[in-house]
Amino acid sequence: MEPGPLHPARLPPGTRVGPWRVLERRGCGAYGAVYRAFGVEGVLGPVALKLALYPGDERFAREIELLSRLRHPSVPRLVDHGSWSQPGDIPHRYLAMEWVEGVSLYEWARVQRPTSRQVLRALASLARALAATHAAGGVHRDVKGDNVLVSAADGRVFLTDFGSGHYVGAATLTSPPFPPGTGPYRSPEAWRSIRFPFHPSDTPYAPGPGDDVFALGMTAYRLVTGEYPPPPALLDEVAHIWSPEGTGPWPPRAVNVCCCAELSELVSRMLSVHPETRGSARELAEALEQAVSRAGPEADVPLFAQEESEPVDARGAAQPVMHRRRGLTAGALLTAASLGGAVAMGAGWLLSAHPGERAQQAHASAAEDSKDGGTVAVGDTALTAQTPFARAPSAWSTISVDIPPKPLPGQKRADAAGRCPGRAMIPINGGCWTKLAVGLKDCDASYNYYVYKDACYGPVFLPARPPTSGPTKRSGSDAP
Repeated sequence: MEPGPLHPARLPPGTRVGPWRVLERRGCGAYGAVYRAFGVEGVLGPVALKLALYPGDERFAREIELLSRLRHPSVPRLVDHGSWSQPGDIPHRYLAMEWVEGVSLYEWARVQRPTSRQVLRALASLARALAATHAAGGVHRDVKGDNVLVSAADGRVFLTDFGSGHYVGAATLTSPPFPPGTGPYRSPEAWRSIRFPFHPSDTPYAPGPGDDVFALGMTAYRLVTGEYPPPPALLDEVAHIWSPEGTGPWPPRAVNVCCCAELSELVSRMLSVHPETRGSARELAEALEQAVSRAGPEADVPLFAQEESEPVDARGAAQPVMHRRRGLTAGALLTAASLGGAVAMGAGWLLSAHPGERAQQAHASAAEDSKDGGTVAVGDTALTAQTPFARAPSAWSTISVDIPPKPLPGQKRADAAGRCPGRAMIPINGGCWTKLAVGLKDCDASYNYYVYKDACYGPVFLPARPPTSGPTKRSGSDAP
């Protein structure tokens, strides 16, 4: 019996793609699958090989062009690109990236318990990578912890997942109001750009270098404190702090007293409500590098302390405990899926859980988030395997939109018997989901759609509670 045609998402080991031989699949998303591959006929390897699921996908052409412009030690190098096809089939684009072994930034922090000085060095390297991207006319558009990889060999940090990136002159491939990205990391100016009523014909917001710097600030804030500040989303009751007249979030040092003053100040600068105050990525890198040498002994205190009574995860690794000055809660993550499976208003970015639910909802912390920000970008170019340094390191590969192994923050959870309350709800990995009448091609993670057993699912979120009081404003003098 003749073997059937190969599917790009399910290439068996040994399949040849250009000068590469597939060893194993590492991840699969809505638009691409990534394999660990080795070179043949004298070509070196291994590489992270990403293969488009659909012929002629322009996302790959744009990603290849942007990566070909970048030469930076903190950006995995583009090794090769080309087309793969079977006899009589339309070609599928592929790209091969430098193979980097390591873990995600937040997992690194959980395991290594870094000091403020180590975080300053890591952020400086990422800022340099962003500066190189901006100098090449590009914008990353999805900077976050799951798109940063820390090498297990030498602790170097790598900015990954340029599949959501853009560059001057590139064609627009996404619909308004936003391009690909992750909700909690979007800048306040991006949220303020939305006009109501919303029309699909509106011009989408165009992120610039200032948006990348803001996203790096959000990444740093969560890295240092273990949680997000209140999100800049329009419907959040504390959105006023992100207005042009707002004060911004509490400084990281007010949440985690182990954060040194220099690091706290620079993170707050990155999160300024005014893009011009943040400065360029190059200016930020210089400031971070200066802070590394300028900071005193308090910068060498671990940001997280391990205590004998602290919880242990499934792998037996202790979870980090922070020394907190204030009980500041993280903003509830965006997006809510309806019981019938349709995402409200066609885009989950418009809904947010009320902060009154935050006491019951899981914080967006490194220990609780299975996906960074509760969602992933549609670029699908980096899957960050949550593997500690003590185990065999994983490879840099690509973002997957498979259902996460734990419930998302704010998601309705299955009971002790593994059942969900609604007849239309399906229990998967401890959370309640609803099956969507959406094809895999349109199972877009930016709407909180996830793939499970070749079908598309949306999470069922807890309902928002009505506010019991008006928003409480704070002034700059309230911060310590």
